[in-house]
Amino acid sequence: MTLRRPRPTSLALVALALPSALALTACGSDDTTATDTGAATVTVETAQGPVEVPREPETVITYDIGVLDTIDTLGGEVAGVPEFAMPDYLSAYSDAPVVGSLFEPDFEAVAEIDPDLIIVTGRSLEAMPDLEEIAPTIDLSTDEADYLGSVERNVRSLATIIGEEDAAEDALADLQADVEETRAAGAEAGTGLIVMTSAGEVSAYGAGSRFGLVHDVLGVEPAVDIDSATHGEPVSFEFVAEADPDWLFVVDRDVAIGETSGESAEQVLDNDLVARTTAWSQDQVVQLDPMAWYIVSGGLTATATMVSDVADGLAS
Repeated sequence: MTLRRPRPTSLALVALALPSALALTACGSDDTTATDTGAATVTVETAQGPVEVPREPETVITYDIGVLDTIDTLGGEVAGVPEFAMPDYLSAYSDAPVVGSLFEPDFEAVAEIDPDLIIVTGRSLEAMPDLEEIAPTIDLSTDEADYLGSVERNVRSLATIIGEEDAAEDALADLQADVEETRAAGAEAGTGLIVMTSAGEVSAYGAGSRFGLVHDVLGVEPAVDIDSATHGEPVSFEFVAEADPDWLFVVDRDVAIGETSGESAEQVLDNDLVARTTAWSQDQVVQLDPMAWYIVSGGLTATATMVSDVADGLAS
């Protein structure tokens, strides 16, 4: 399945069906309060600072699979999701109401659900102003320069919203223990290079990038300095050979988006130039879970999978 950007539906078509919007206001207190209507609210941290939102909202919509992952992992429920093939552990949401794509809302579908809270992240962030006209909307994007820190922030914010704080702290403690164990192995592993294959092309990622967890958190030394741009730096096989990493960490984007017509990452990289690297010759090529790293990144379960991918790879 390819990522499509459907034509957005005008808000004007559904404006008469929508209630007056609730204004989102920043507040310095973390205490639960009540609105004039008696509904409980709570202030949580978001990518855009503290925001007051409904406490334990009945109807939540998210445009991010990672947010869905976290809510589901903590025992919460989501009423509307973007159109995308779900990972197996989220298959229960494959038949959930669809409220648009990962990038753009279907405003009529949103109006029909009449949500109490809407959650966006980087892919859907441009739609936030329009969604705020429908219901309280928050930005839970992850910060690539501080991936783990922003994941912890988002987990705690979602836990506060749905009333699962204890479950969140237990899960974060387990995650931190896994991180520390993997970091110790990463510090002794030598150099690493992260690459993503897509339609036969290769991009490399370094510290501070969307896949920078390998270096920034898990301690693997970068084989070469790479621009930390979100979409990576297109590179040649000669580049990979000259970088000569001890470890090669690979994300297959085609698998992540459901594209099966092209070559796999292993086929793309299987050539004489890549074969010269220490990583290839020593069988130190780690195939990272493409769905967790590319689509569900930022989710609580996905992040645990990302850490275990590196840990298991270094241990093999």
